[in-house]
Amino acid sequence: MLSYILRRILTMIPTLLVISFLIFLIIELPAGDYISNQIAALRSSGEAAAIAKLEFLRAEFALDRPFFERYLIWIGLWPGPHGFDGLLQGNWGWSFEFDKPVSEVVGPTLPLTIVLNATTILFVYIVSFPIGIYSATRQYSWGDYGFTFLGYLGLATPNFLLGLILLYLFNKWFGLSVGGLMAPEYIDQPWSTGKALSVLAHLIVPTIVIGTAGTAAMIRRLRANLLDELHKQYVTTARAKGLSERRLLIKYPLRMALNPFIADIGNLIPSLVSGSVIVSVVLNLPTVGPVLLSALQSQDQFLAGFILLFVAVLTLVGMLVSDLLLAVLDPRIRLGGRAAA
Repeated sequence: MLSYILRRILTMIPTLLVISFLIFLIIELPAGDYISNQIAALRSSGEAAAIAKLEFLRAEFALDRPFFERYLIWIGLWPGPHGFDGLLQGNWGWSFEFDKPVSEVVGPTLPLTIVLNATTILFVYIVSFPIGIYSATRQYSWGDYGFTFLGYLGLATPNFLLGLILLYLFNKWFGLSVGGLMAPEYIDQPWSTGKALSVLAHLIVPTIVIGTAGTAAMIRRLRANLLDELHKQYVTTARAKGLSERRLLIKYPLRMALNPFIADIGNLIPSLVSGSVIVSVVLNLPTVGPVLLSALQSQDQFLAGFILLFVAVLTLVGMLVSDLLLAVLDPRIRLGGRAAA
């Protein structure tokens, strides 16, 4: 198992390099960059002094170098104006829009983004697991129809609309402040028990809103997989031999149906981050989603590139977790290569 974990971690390194290149290629695809756009605007207004400053910044951040050289400087594998000073050396780049280092722009939002995504994934799996089993084992019952209806309702309702409705209800019933991830009195205050409880209370609405679509999809997937397994010959044989329904379900079909259910952990993360952008704007959540949207609109390339790379790292970590869980659940997965040999 240890060799399997090491092998999986080592394969993440070239994967991350390829992803970083694709991200840099994509953010460089639009014509021009933030500095070029600013220079064009200043030239039209005739401000020569500001243009000289921006031209200096282009050289300072190596924006006047060839594409591959800019990429290698960005990740820290090629010396730039200040030597080897890229992502590998801990320099996340400079945000031209905010006029400060990327680390200062996104630093406070990263922990809250990780906490919100982790909470949402837990919500998706905790809710969808029992409902998926119930719907599959009681197919065409009133409960199955009810959960199916709620699932379609969750998929069809826009997240921002559901967020506004829940915000209104939680504010009216529980006095929860509207917007943000904590009560206004705790902002800029050191961490305390009251602040932690306030964050937990404010996580409920965005977790439900962002996780609703994923929960509905997971319920349908587990229900379909389990129904497929329940109709196989080995289940009929085990039932004929007198195995109790609960023991039969846990020992064979549920175990087989869990493989695709667990394999989706890694895929959930990018969909949650991208799907939470509008929700974060509407609910005023201090996550990386609104910052990414603003960076893409203004072509703030180093800021956008770092956030996309951060989401890619989260995805790879999620896929590693799902692979490890699958290896524990089904040893044939980690022994696959040896068996093939």
